[in-house]
Amino acid sequence: MADVSVERSESRALPLGDPAPLGLSGFALTTFVLSASNAGFLFTFGNGGAIVAATAIFYGGIAQLLAGMWEFRNGNTFGATAFTSYGAFWLALGVVLFPPSGIAAALVKEGDINTAIGVFLLGWTIFTGFMFLGTLRLSGALVGVFGFLFLAFLFLTIGKLGGSNTMYQVGGWLGIITALVAWYTAAAGVLAKTNSAIRLPTFPLG
Repeated sequence: MADVSVERSESRALPLGDPAPLGLSGFALTTFVLSASNAGFLFTFGNGGAIVAATAIFYGGIAQLLAGMWEFRNGNTFGATAFTSYGAFWLALGVVLFPPSGIAAALVKEGDINTAIGVFLLGWTIFTGFMFLGTLRLSGALVGVFGFLFLAFLFLTIGKLGGSNTMYQVGGWLGIITALVAWYTAAAGVLAKTNSAIRLPTFPLG
């Protein structure tokens, strides 16, 4: 019995990997694809919904949800809240954009698509605003991710509720910048865990 207890204690003490690079990578890639569509970069403005839906459901959604659950296991409240929440955001958006769901088509038919998406984005702007405050004692890299994400959501919200394609496209370009900063932060985490000779600074603040 004593040997079994020792084995169980040792198994509980096994080190866990850092889920943050996975969560950031899922967030970055999905944000880049959607923002390219919103900005009219590579896609025709506003197109690309089908590929966004697939990416949002699997990488931005499921992968981030898993990263969030693992962050809970690591005792990281900020990371768990961020990855789980944005994973749910991408899953919700993916379902809306997925043609068989009929949600987007129904909103277009009723003439409420811009208002509905605008209110949805407004809620995420508010959430991202207070998450941004949480980064101010973490690292400059995360300040960049959440700062640009807040601005992206803000301009997208104004664009939808105000009926301005220009503001919406600006939000798209800010989203592309957000994705690039998130990829940088993810790369810094991966390189730090692989003993790479290349190290990317994340500028710790706390």
